[in-house]
Amino acid sequence: MTLTDQPAPAPRSLPTWCSIETAAAAAGLEVCAALHPARQPVQALAGGTLILLGTGTAFWPLFKTSPEYQDSVPDPVDSWSGRVVGALARDLGGTAYFPFGGPPYTPFINWALASGRFFTSPSQMLVHDTAGMMISLRGAIHFEQEFDIPPAPLAQSPCDSCPSRPCLAACPVSALADGGPYDLAACHAYLDTSAGAGCMSGGCLARRACPLSRSAGRDPEQTAHHMRHFHPQ
Repeated sequence: MTLTDQPAPAPRSLPTWCSIETAAAAAGLEVCAALHPARQPVQALAGGTLILLGTGTAFWPLFKTSPEYQDSVPDPVDSWSGRVVGALARDLGGTAYFPFGGPPYTPFINWALASGRFFTSPSQMLVHDTAGMMISLRGAIHFEQEFDIPPAPLAQSPCDSCPSRPCLAACPVSALADGGPYDLAACHAYLDTSAGAGCMSGGCLARRACPLSRSAGRDPEQTAHHMRHFHPQ
C-alpha cells in the first residue's frame, strides 16, 4: 500500500454540550455561557458555536498545584488560562480565544451580553445569572459547527428584580455609580488605606454584595489573589 492508498483519517466527531462541560470541569473550568453567532450576531464571529468558560469551584485547588502558580510567573492566572483553555480547544477541535493579551482585545463583553447569561449591573460591572459578580471569564472556544446548546435560563436581568441594588451602596467611597462611570482612582486610593484591607482580603464589597455572588462558591483565597493582581501593594 502506498501513501496515496492510505485511508483518510476519520472525521472528528461533533462536540456535544455534555462532552464540553465534562472536559471543562475536569480542567477546573465551568461553561458559563454559549451562543450561536449566526443567530445572536456578535463582533468578530459569523457562525458556528461559541462557548464561554469561567473558573469553576474546582479551579483554585487545581490552579495552586499548577506550574504557573508554583513558579510565580507573571500574570499566573492568565498564563494558566492560555495553557489550559488552549489545550482544551485543541482536544475538542475548536479555536481558543482569550480576554487578555491585547490590544486589540477579543470582544468578550459583547459575546457575554449576547449570550443572554450575562447582564450589565447598575454598577456597570457584568453580572452572571448564577455567579453574580463573582464571575471570572478565562477564555472561549469557537467551533465551526453549530450544535445544540441550552437556552439562557432568564428572560431578563436578575438586577431587574433586585430593587435594593446593594452593589451600588456597598462601596465605601462610592467608586461605582448608577450607570457609571467607575471611579478607578478612588477605588485604588481606598485600597491603599488600612480601611481597604477587607476588600483586599475578601474581595470588592460591591461584588460581594450582589445576592447571586453570595452563592457562587468562590474560594476567598482565590478572591484575595485576584485583588493582589488588581491592586499590587
